[in-house]
Amino acid sequence: MGRLFGTDGVRGVANADLTAELALGLSVAAAHVLAEAGTFEGHRPTAVVGRDPRASGEFLEAAVVAGLASAGVDVLRVGVLPTPAVAHLTGVLGADLGVMLSASHNAMPDNGIKFFARGGHKLADDLEDRIESVYEEHRTGAPWARPTGAGVGRVRDYDEGFETYVSHLLTVLPNRLDGLKVVLDEAHGAAAHVSPEAFTRAGAQVVTIGAEPDGLNINDGCGSTHLGLLRAAVVEHGADLGIAHDGDADRCLAVDAAGNEVDGDQILAVLSLAMREAGTLRGDTVVATVMSNLGFKLAMEREGLNLVQTAVGDRYVLESMKENGYALGGEQSGHVIVLDHATTGDGTLTGLMLAARVAATGKSLAELAGVMERLPQILINVPDVDKSRVKTSGDLAAAVTAAETELGATGRVLLRPSGTEPLVRVMVEAADIEQARAVAQRLADVVKSALG
Repeated sequence: MGRLFGTDGVRGVANADLTAELALGLSVAAAHVLAEAGTFEGHRPTAVVGRDPRASGEFLEAAVVAGLASAGVDVLRVGVLPTPAVAHLTGVLGADLGVMLSASHNAMPDNGIKFFARGGHKLADDLEDRIESVYEEHRTGAPWARPTGAGVGRVRDYDEGFETYVSHLLTVLPNRLDGLKVVLDEAHGAAAHVSPEAFTRAGAQVVTIGAEPDGLNINDGCGSTHLGLLRAAVVEHGADLGIAHDGDADRCLAVDAAGNEVDGDQILAVLSLAMREAGTLRGDTVVATVMSNLGFKLAMEREGLNLVQTAVGDRYVLESMKENGYALGGEQSGHVIVLDHATTGDGTLTGLMLAARVAATGKSLAELAGVMERLPQILINVPDVDKSRVKTSGDLAAAVTAAETELGATGRVLLRPSGTEPLVRVMVEAADIEQARAVAQRLADVVKSALG
């Protein structure tokens, strides 16, 4: 069996790759592994379970709840809420486990399962590996002690989750948003009600698009992976800025008043300066991944800030932040973690803090984002290849070396297998976009021929 867990939980086509049986089995295994690890410490365990609006989330939620309850775990079912809300509730409610059902930015047929440990933090790799192992043991017939009678878990709906989370967001916001007009693209996802409520209560004039989830339209031509509608709406309504979330709202991208994209690197740059000014940027350090634009690194150097880079995945950003006590980190894709206020990427919080910086400074988002200049960056996804051979192919290594020699000090090359999809990502940066495009296409062709 290949590894089930990717960089962001278990993900696949719902009812094909990710079945009710798998969801139930993984939930039972997670309960047993955390019990083995001493997480429950002799008390009756509790789990928080939430989901995004995908139709498949309804039966997968039922399977997860059944699995946990059958393993003796009490379940608080919070319904449709963003991933960071489930993480936050896991922490503030003192739950032993959190489970979020979402495939994030993926198309509607996909779904996924993310587990959170006590405190609302993502599980470490070794715990995920152990969950897989226990799941496989159970699947192949290994017996396990099933509680009976009063030992089975109890299930109840927790209706206060929405208000608890929104109140938290408003409490940590550094200043109000009065006078700002903001367009919010909710991707017909988990934040369709939470995000507009939070921005409105913070004082902004809010226009919403993509805020009518029906279970089938999540991420469909809208949200952080499709900014066209948001660009047009911001210009049409004369808004100061626009905020786009993905399906589970753990990420945030933005557009300025002219409809130009402001990506995760630029958002990090803006927030890093705001936090340094407020004295909350510990160590004057920002954590980002190797996918960050070279322009971000140059901007941080110019501003006298330190940059720590990690492997791709917000979990690795978070690990570095926790280990070293850093306060801010994130990814170009818009996963931004403000560790004093969240244990995972939080798109609504990020959007609120970005808007708060605009309101506090009186500067436009375009002016604030101008702190960094994005170097041309070309990203090509190469599907239908053996991504496990990226680091072992001699032909591919030779092609990368040749590309790096050609680019010199003004560019860079990054090849990596996707952690959530069956493809290899080819990223090339260069001072000239045509050179970046040509080099990226050559490398993509080599990836296809060498790993196909």
